Amino acid sequence: MMARPHRARTGLLGAALALLAACSAPPPPPDPAEVRARLLRLLPATLADRNGWATDIQGAFAALEIRPVTPNLCAALAVIEQETGYDHDPVVPGLATIARAEIDRRADRLNVPRFVVRAALAMTSPNGQRYDARLAAVRTEQDLNRIYEEFVESVPMGRRLLGGANPVRTGGPMQVSIVFAERHAQARPYPYPAAGSIRQEVLSRRGGVYFGIAHLLGYPTSYPRLLYRFADFNAGLYASRNAAFQSAVSVASGIPLELDGDLLQYGSDRADIGPTEVAVRTLAPALGLSTAQVNRALQESRSHRFEQSALYEAVFALADRQAGAKQPRAVMPRIRLHSPKITRKLTTQWFATRVEKRYRGCMARAASG
Repeated sequence: MMARPHRARTGLLGAALALLAACSAPPPPPDPAEVRARLLRLLPATLADRNGWATDIQGAFAALEIRPVTPNLCAALAVIEQETGYDHDPVVPGLATIARAEIDRRADRLNVPRFVVRAALAMTSPNGQRYDARLAAVRTEQDLNRIYEEFVESVPMGRRLLGGANPVRTGGPMQVSIVFAERHAQARPYPYPAAGSIRQEVLSRRGGVYFGIAHLLGYPTSYPRLLYRFADFNAGLYASRNAAFQSAVSVASGIPLELDGDLLQYGSDRADIGPTEVAVRTLAPALGLSTAQVNRALQESRSHRFEQSALYEAVFALADRQAGAKQPRAVMPRIRLHSPKITRKLTTQWFATRVEKRYRGCMARAASG
């Protein structure tokens, strides 16, 4: 009879442990059929090839092992809509002029006379047209990239004029950076059979969506709002967190800083450190850190590990004390956007807020559907 209370306690303990294990287990993956149906509801009703778009987006989430929950789906769709309006090869106004100016700038840097450039462009390309005629008619980045690659390989001066200086730096439906895509493919194998280079994959719908979602959602953050991921998509990984760190450094040191999210900047001489590191070094004695420790921590500024560094924690602790209030851990980077394709005065904040507005619209559609 005395054993019954013991068995009862054991049973309650077992139930509690089972409940705890159930609560700590990761949620089951969403049903692929449900994800597909949700995507088809969220994509614009008038979009051509909605099934193809849904396949590429769902495939990207699966390959990247990112949960295809509604907020993540809407975040990706909002960026696609903002960047290209669901056009994987959008027309770029004035692209021919932009491309020719890039060739001339490259030639000037290499001291190549303009008449040599004109002669090279006057050569006949593989399709029977002269390169200058094809360049004058170019309308999309995919077309320009094709001309560039043919020119580099076929024209005697091609590699010298444009080797390593392809004017197409972003592409695809999310206008993702080709440099980012190439680095991502080195760190994580591209999951699809590539017909050509990673650059060519970015310019396709499938590859552009894959690398775009990787850039938007494929890294851990502590952000309270997706708004800051949208800012990072435009300004670089962890730019919003780093801008908040710069703000905290300014509060703690009294030194004003540009909140651009770039913690490491070097001039022509690697010994010329940037303004953020200069300001942090003035705090080093109060933080109990050496300048070498400061630099090592700042080297992690494009990774999540930076938030666990002694420098990060100490700077925010000091700034919180001096301000008498907790300082924000995410701040909108103050960056003016510069690109040959941009003809208006735009900023990272403009981009992020526009994307967030589209995101909220997508979430509203999801709730009403």
